[in-house]
Amino acid sequence: MRAVGSGTAKLMPDVDRPEAWLLTVDGAPQSYVDLRDPTYLEFEYARRVAHVLDLAAEDARPLDVLHLGGGALTLPRYVAATRPGSRQRVAETDEALSALVVEHLPLPEDSGIAVEAADARRFLDASPAESADAVVADVYGGVHVPAHLTTLGYARAACRVLRPHGLYIANLADSAPFPFVGAQLATFAEVFPYMCLIAEPSVLRGRRFGNTVLVGAHQPLPLAELSRRTASDAFPARVEAGAPLARLTEGRKPVHDGDASPSPVPPEGAFTIG
Repeated sequence: MRAVGSGTAKLMPDVDRPEAWLLTVDGAPQSYVDLRDPTYLEFEYARRVAHVLDLAAEDARPLDVLHLGGGALTLPRYVAATRPGSRQRVAETDEALSALVVEHLPLPEDSGIAVEAADARRFLDASPAESADAVVADVYGGVHVPAHLTTLGYARAACRVLRPHGLYIANLADSAPFPFVGAQLATFAEVFPYMCLIAEPSVLRGRRFGNTVLVGAHQPLPLAELSRRTASDAFPARVEAGAPLARLTEGRKPVHDGDASPSPVPPEGAFTIG
């Protein structure tokens, strides 16, 4: 247990997997890492992001990826394992958390992963144009996505950094009637002509608060294959695009820096462990 910038962090071993660890911050699950098998992804939303990354290019082709939010570096480890030679930069504001992870969950020397102590928005603004095949946003300040990472200016910055074939992938949490996710869809629709949303049916039907994965691109997305992969997971998800997204964005306006607010507070117990 250690005090970090965002609260109290704790690493808990998984008794069923000898070199696997769960990282929690203030009791909420934050990351899960299997050092022996980095392709094993315990969290459902992480598997959905991984499906998108798997379809970002031909199998095993290295990628240049920017990760906004680091945690225990679950997804960077996954990309390094599935696409050797990839170059990945990670922005993590919590230096104490990064130090804990490096100390107890070290990266392989040839991982190609570089972690920087930086605010995600400033990190993105300072990154070269068309330098990334994917931008993965999984940034939570406590339980919120920070307000400055929800705006049209931020969306344009992500668009600038991506190559023409690149993908923007974000982990967002909300519940029906999806005021936050709907506004994010409206915001990113200003810069990406192709988008989809991935979530469990129970979340999409408004039965509970949960994670959704937003994907934006300048080229058509592989929706059929993505749907097949997410539907075959242990906790199946649905891929929404076209008319269903239009319904979610109905009446929503793009978020600007002057009127931005963080993501909603999860209901008590939504993301905790026993």
